[in-house]
Amino acid sequence: MLVVMAHNATTEEIDGVVQLIRKMGYEAAPIPGKQRTAVGLVGNDGNVDASLLEAHPGVLQVIHVSQPYKQVSREWREEPTVITLANGTEIGGNEVVMMAGPCSVESEDQILGMAQTLRDAGATVLRGGAYKPRSSPYSFQGMGIAGLKLLARARDETGIAIVTEAIDPETVAPVAEYADIIQIGARNMQNFSLLKAAGRSGRPVLLKRGMAATLNDLLLSAEYILAEGNGQVILCERGVRGFDSHTRNLLDLTAIPVVKSLSHLPIIADPSHGTGVRSKVIPMARAAVAAGADGLIIEVHPDPERALSDGAQSLFPEQFEELMQQISVIASAIGRELTPRLRTAGASNI
Repeated sequence: MLVVMAHNATTEEIDGVVQLIRKMGYEAAPIPGKQRTAVGLVGNDGNVDASLLEAHPGVLQVIHVSQPYKQVSREWREEPTVITLANGTEIGGNEVVMMAGPCSVESEDQILGMAQTLRDAGATVLRGGAYKPRSSPYSFQGMGIAGLKLLARARDETGIAIVTEAIDPETVAPVAEYADIIQIGARNMQNFSLLKAAGRSGRPVLLKRGMAATLNDLLLSAEYILAEGNGQVILCERGVRGFDSHTRNLLDLTAIPVVKSLSHLPIIADPSHGTGVRSKVIPMARAAVAAGADGLIIEVHPDPERALSDGAQSLFPEQFEELMQQISVIASAIGRELTPRLRTAGASNI
């Protein structure tokens, strides 16, 4: 339920609605807007007496949110959520953000070199896995804390922000300590204890769509994070399981405009996992931006043929530079622009 206040409602009237909701046994979440403030009623069990709220001074109307997810919906918040990182990158506004890097942190030379190369090419967020949930227990599982420290060093030297994955509630704290964005991978989209821990971390969270998840499933998973008081959630379309073997997954580009119609949260696309084939990454990245994605997350490796994970879908650095040029043209054509290039290494917020 959403209590919409009149545009001239006073602070005292808004506070009065908050107190009334709490007296009714529910949580209240004020949502300031450009024109007016709304107050969300959290924990609605269907037995709320709306007349009490409608009669309160300063209340314009009470809206019953019909979706199973509440705080992530457009009904709850009409204005798009914009997430600002310490290096100035904005996700969810008019800019298209580029996140790029290797699937896994493999060595000091690899990740520091890639951070510099990708920053120079125009990326403002570096991806790289320190913890790797792999299908096989015998595959490379990541460098752990050592990998996180290398990522933090890459940020210190280049100013590029860091996104990396937490694979369970225990790894949320170290990832939050070293990274700017906590990634929840597709395999963990419905790991609810992990979602709650990420929600309590205070860090922005990148939530990837599960391999067999509907969009309702994705938005309900995001609701777990917002329910913990963390509204800084970035959704990610990364492909779902299909029946055709020509690509690793089926990149669902329709999800981008659909999610934008349903939710105020930003959504980016992952054409690397969405296709699993290097030659298909650039075409689908172009299509995702044209469809309205707020950014891309791209796997790039200095030597993909020797990558410890996902080499077949990783771009060469020169291919990423080509992609940046093409995306810039597409963004401009639809009235957007790429996130401005980083000029100097900025101060860390970690």
